[in-house]
Amino acid sequence: MRFLFLLLLAMAAMTAPESARAEQTAAAHPEARPFEESADATAQVDAALARAQLNEKRVILVMGANWCHDSRGLAGWFAQPRFAAMLEAKYELVYVDVGHKDRNIDIARRFGLKAIKGTPTVLVLSAQGALLNRQSAPKWRDAASREHDDIFAYFDQFAAEL
Repeated sequence: MRFLFLLLLAMAAMTAPESARAEQTAAAHPEARPFEESADATAQVDAALARAQLNEKRVILVMGANWCHDSRGLAGWFAQPRFAAMLEAKYELVYVDVGHKDRNIDIARRFGLKAIKGTPTVLVLSAQGALLNRQSAPKWRDAASREHDDIFAYFDQFAAEL
């Protein structure tokens, strides 16, 4: 009986660091919940485009949802000081709630995407509303697991083209 107790104790000690690592990995990115179901997303997008033209900026539309881990992760990175400073200087940022890929789809279509295949879908627009990242816009479904330096470089490259 004592042997069984010691064996269980040893097994628990061996798995504890692994579970701690899993918790650290899960919390390796900040999170935010900026997606508002009741927002008038079309009006927000129109206002962002108008501000972008006045201020010579780009527009980022993050089409996601608060239920989505990757949407919350990307929004969390955007709220960090390093990202916030770059985004504020070079972009107008709009979070568009897409529900379960069944809300505000007309906004995606407006800029040339037929559907929202995954969340978040991230559109980078010129101030005139041209979609600048057609190929990579739907490829942000792994945003929470991306390296923050890679995310920063991705968005900084579009801002550098102004």
